[in-house]
Amino acid sequence: MARRVLDEPGEDVVAVAKLERQARRGPFARIALFLRQVVAELRKVVTPTWRELVTYTAVVLGFVVVMMAVVYVLDLGFGALVVWVFAGTS
Repeated sequence: MARRVLDEPGEDVVAVAKLERQARRGPFARIALFLRQVVAELRKVVTPTWRELVTYTAVVLGFVVVMMAVVYVLDLGFGALVVWVFAGTS
C-alpha cells in the first residue's frame, strides 16, 4: 500500500482552485478560497507527543549549547591572535 505524501496538496484542493480560477470570482471569493485552503492545510498538521516535544527541545538546546561553545572558542582564539599581532606595535 503506497503512503500518501502529506506535503503535496490534495487533489480536491487543486481542483477547487482551478475551478475558482476559471470562474474569475471576485475578491471575496478568492479570500474565501484562500481561507478554505488554509484550513485544509492545517488539518494535515500532526502535533507531536509529549515525549517527541521533550526530545526535540533537548536536541535544539544541545545544538545551541554546542554552537555557543564553538563561537566562544573561536572568539578567544581570534582575540588572542589580535593581541599577539598588535601587542608589539605600541
